[in-house]
Amino acid sequence: MKKLLASLSVSAFPMLALAVTATATDAFTLLKVLQNVVDAVIPFVIGLAVLVFIYGVFNFVTSAGDEEARAGAKQLIIWGIIGIFVMVSVWGLVNILSNTFNLYKDTAIPPQTVPVAAPVL
Repeated sequence: MKKLLASLSVSAFPMLALAVTATATDAFTLLKVLQNVVDAVIPFVIGLAVLVFIYGVFNFVTSAGDEEARAGAKQLIIWGIIGIFVMVSVWGLVNILSNTFNLYKDTAIPPQTVPVAAPVL
Protein backbone atom coordinates (compact mmCIF):
# COMPACT_ATOMS: atom_id res chain seq x y z
CA MET A 1 0.00 0.00 0.00
CA LYS A 2 2.86 2.40 0.80
CA LYS A 3 4.47 1.73 -2.59
CA LEU A 4 1.17 2.46 -4.32
CA LEU A 5 0.73 5.75 -2.46
CA ALA A 6 4.33 6.73 -3.14
CA SER A 7 4.00 6.06 -6.86
CA LEU A 8 0.71 7.96 -7.03
CA SER A 9 2.17 10.95 -5.21
CA VAL A 10 5.21 11.00 -7.51
CA SER A 11 2.90 10.93 -10.52
CA ALA A 12 1.18 14.07 -9.19
CA PHE A 13 4.39 16.17 -9.33
CA PRO A 14 4.03 17.08 -13.02
CA MET A 15 0.53 18.39 -12.32
CA LEU A 16 1.91 20.60 -9.56
CA ALA A 17 4.67 21.91 -11.81
CA LEU A 18 2.26 22.76 -14.60
CA ALA A 19 -0.19 24.40 -12.21
CA VAL A 20 2.22 27.14 -11.17
CA THR A 21 2.31 29.42 -14.18
CA ALA A 22 3.14 32.74 -12.53
CA THR A 23 5.25 33.93 -9.67
CA ALA A 24 3.44 35.55 -6.80
CA THR A 25 4.32 39.23 -6.70
CA ASP A 26 1.25 40.47 -4.85
CA ALA A 27 -1.75 39.07 -3.03
CA PHE A 28 -3.88 38.67 -6.15
CA THR A 29 -1.31 36.64 -8.06
CA LEU A 30 -0.64 34.59 -4.92
CA LEU A 31 -4.34 33.71 -4.73
CA LYS A 32 -4.38 32.91 -8.47
CA VAL A 33 -1.34 30.60 -8.10
CA LEU A 34 -2.96 28.97 -5.05
CA GLN A 35 -6.17 28.49 -7.01
CA ASN A 36 -4.28 26.87 -9.92
CA VAL A 37 -2.46 24.47 -7.61
CA VAL A 38 -5.60 23.53 -5.70
CA ASP A 39 -7.62 23.08 -8.91
CA ALA A 40 -4.95 20.68 -10.20
CA VAL A 41 -4.50 18.66 -7.00
CA ILE A 42 -8.01 18.50 -5.51
CA PRO A 43 -9.55 16.05 -8.03
CA PHE A 44 -6.64 13.65 -7.49
CA VAL A 45 -6.91 13.79 -3.70
CA ILE A 46 -10.71 13.52 -3.72
CA GLY A 47 -10.41 10.45 -5.94
CA LEU A 48 -7.87 8.96 -3.53
CA ALA A 49 -10.18 9.63 -0.56
CA VAL A 50 -13.09 7.99 -2.39
CA LEU A 51 -10.92 4.95 -3.11
CA VAL A 52 -9.96 4.72 0.59
CA PHE A 53 -13.65 4.92 1.52
CA ILE A 54 -14.64 2.21 -0.99
CA TYR A 55 -11.73 0.01 0.15
CA GLY A 56 -12.90 0.42 3.76
CA VAL A 57 -16.49 -0.50 2.85
CA PHE A 58 -15.24 -3.56 0.96
CA ASN A 59 -13.12 -4.66 3.94
CA PHE A 60 -16.03 -4.04 6.31
CA VAL A 61 -18.36 -6.23 4.27
CA THR A 62 -15.86 -9.04 3.65
CA SER A 63 -14.68 -9.30 7.28
CA ALA A 64 -18.05 -10.19 8.78
CA GLY A 65 -16.69 -12.51 11.49
CA ASP A 66 -13.47 -10.75 12.49
CA GLU A 67 -14.17 -7.80 14.81
CA GLU A 68 -10.59 -6.52 14.67
CA ALA A 69 -10.65 -6.35 10.87
CA ARG A 70 -14.05 -4.63 11.01
CA ALA A 71 -12.64 -2.00 13.38
CA GLY A 72 -9.80 -1.32 10.93
CA ALA A 73 -12.29 -1.07 8.09
CA LYS A 74 -14.37 1.40 10.10
CA GLN A 75 -11.26 3.55 10.54
CA LEU A 76 -10.67 3.51 6.76
CA ILE A 77 -14.28 4.55 6.17
CA ILE A 78 -14.02 7.40 8.68
CA TRP A 79 -10.70 8.66 7.28
CA GLY A 80 -12.07 8.46 3.74
CA ILE A 81 -15.05 10.62 4.72
CA ILE A 82 -12.78 13.08 6.56
CA GLY A 83 -10.49 13.30 3.53
CA ILE A 84 -13.40 13.99 1.18
CA PHE A 85 -14.79 16.65 3.53
CA VAL A 86 -11.45 18.43 3.98
CA MET A 87 -10.64 18.48 0.26
CA VAL A 88 -14.06 19.75 -0.77
CA SER A 89 -13.82 22.41 1.97
CA VAL A 90 -10.40 23.60 0.78
CA TRP A 91 -11.60 23.67 -2.82
CA GLY A 92 -14.66 25.69 -1.80
CA LEU A 93 -12.62 28.12 0.29
CA VAL A 94 -10.20 28.83 -2.55
CA ASN A 95 -13.10 29.37 -4.96
CA ILE A 96 -14.81 31.71 -2.49
CA LEU A 97 -11.61 33.76 -2.18
CA SER A 98 -11.17 33.81 -5.95
CA ASN A 99 -14.72 35.01 -6.51
CA THR A 100 -14.44 37.58 -3.73
CA PHE A 101 -11.36 39.19 -5.28
CA ASN A 102 -12.64 38.84 -8.89
CA LEU A 103 -9.79 36.59 -9.97
CA TYR A 104 -11.91 34.80 -12.59
CA LYS A 105 -12.24 37.86 -14.79
CA ASP A 106 -9.79 38.03 -17.67
CA THR A 107 -10.20 41.75 -18.18
CA ALA A 108 -8.93 44.40 -15.85
CA ILE A 109 -11.38 46.55 -13.96
CA PRO A 110 -11.34 50.01 -15.54
CA PRO A 111 -10.23 52.80 -13.22
CA GLN A 112 -12.79 55.35 -12.18
CA THR A 113 -12.67 58.47 -14.27
CA VAL A 114 -12.42 61.68 -12.30
CA PRO A 115 -14.27 64.61 -13.85
CA VAL A 116 -11.93 67.51 -14.47
CA ALA A 117 -13.16 71.07 -14.70
CA ALA A 118 -12.36 72.95 -17.87
CA PRO A 119 -9.39 75.27 -17.50
CA VAL A 120 -10.20 78.95 -17.02
CA LEU A 121 -8.54 81.29 -19.53
